[in-house]
Amino acid sequence: MVSTSLDPLILDLVEWCAREPRDYADVIEAWRTSCPRLTVWEDATERGLITRLNGPQNRSRVAVTDKGRAFLVANNRLPIV
Repeated sequence: MVSTSLDPLILDLVEWCAREPRDYADVIEAWRTSCPRLTVWEDATERGLITRLNGPQNRSRVAVTDKGRAFLVANNRLPIV
Protein backbone atom coordinates (compact mmCIF):
# COMPACT_ATOMS: atom_id res chain seq x y z
CA MET A 1 0.00 0.00 0.00
CA VAL A 2 1.32 3.40 -0.94
CA SER A 3 1.57 5.76 2.03
CA THR A 4 0.61 9.38 1.64
CA SER A 5 0.53 12.40 3.90
CA LEU A 6 -3.25 11.89 4.09
CA ASP A 7 -2.92 8.43 5.64
CA PRO A 8 -3.53 9.67 9.22
CA LEU A 9 -6.77 11.38 8.13
CA ILE A 10 -7.83 8.39 6.04
CA LEU A 11 -7.16 6.16 9.04
CA ASP A 12 -9.32 8.45 11.21
CA LEU A 13 -12.16 8.31 8.66
CA VAL A 14 -12.08 4.53 8.35
CA GLU A 15 -11.92 4.09 12.13
CA TRP A 16 -14.84 6.53 12.61
CA CYS A 17 -16.93 4.60 10.07
CA ALA A 18 -16.05 1.27 11.73
CA ARG A 19 -17.28 2.39 15.17
CA GLU A 20 -20.98 2.39 14.27
CA PRO A 21 -23.25 2.40 11.20
CA ARG A 22 -23.04 5.73 9.36
CA ASP A 23 -25.39 7.32 6.87
CA TYR A 24 -23.67 8.44 3.68
CA ALA A 25 -25.02 11.98 4.12
CA ASP A 26 -23.51 12.21 7.62
CA VAL A 27 -20.14 10.92 6.43
CA ILE A 28 -20.01 13.35 3.53
CA GLU A 29 -21.05 16.25 5.75
CA ALA A 30 -18.31 15.42 8.23
CA TRP A 31 -15.50 14.37 5.87
CA ARG A 32 -15.89 15.82 2.40
CA THR A 33 -13.89 18.95 1.70
CA SER A 34 -13.76 21.44 -1.11
CA CYS A 35 -9.99 21.62 -0.80
CA PRO A 36 -8.45 19.62 -3.67
CA ARG A 37 -5.45 18.80 -1.48
CA LEU A 38 -7.57 17.06 1.15
CA THR A 39 -9.21 14.21 -0.70
CA VAL A 40 -9.77 12.00 2.34
CA TRP A 41 -13.17 10.59 1.31
CA GLU A 42 -12.12 10.11 -2.30
CA ASP A 43 -8.84 8.42 -1.39
CA ALA A 44 -10.48 6.08 1.12
CA THR A 45 -13.08 4.96 -1.42
CA GLU A 46 -10.59 4.68 -4.29
CA ARG A 47 -8.36 2.48 -2.11
CA GLY A 48 -11.35 0.26 -1.36
CA LEU A 49 -11.23 0.94 2.40
CA ILE A 50 -14.87 2.05 2.63
CA THR A 51 -17.86 1.63 0.37
CA ARG A 52 -21.30 3.12 -0.12
CA LEU A 53 -24.24 0.71 0.22
CA ASN A 54 -27.95 1.11 -0.42
CA GLY A 55 -29.74 1.09 2.90
CA PRO A 56 -33.36 0.86 3.98
CA GLN A 57 -35.76 3.59 2.86
CA ASN A 58 -33.32 4.70 0.13
CA ARG A 59 -30.78 5.89 2.69
CA SER A 60 -27.25 5.12 1.62
CA ARG A 61 -24.88 3.78 4.25
CA VAL A 62 -21.11 3.73 4.46
CA ALA A 63 -19.42 0.48 5.39
CA VAL A 64 -15.83 -0.45 6.07
CA THR A 65 -14.60 -3.13 3.68
CA ASP A 66 -12.42 -6.11 4.55
CA LYS A 67 -9.50 -4.15 3.13
CA GLY A 68 -10.44 -1.24 5.40
CA ARG A 69 -10.52 -3.50 8.46
CA ALA A 70 -7.09 -4.85 7.49
CA PHE A 71 -5.86 -1.24 7.22
CA LEU A 72 -7.15 -0.58 10.75
CA VAL A 73 -5.59 -3.77 12.13
CA ALA A 74 -2.25 -2.96 10.47
CA ASN A 75 -2.32 0.42 12.24
CA ASN A 76 -3.56 -0.92 15.60
CA ARG A 77 -6.77 1.07 15.25
CA LEU A 78 -9.56 -1.49 14.92
CA PRO A 79 -12.30 -0.16 17.19
CA ILE A 80 -13.98 -2.45 19.67
CA VAL A 81 -17.68 -2.66 18.84
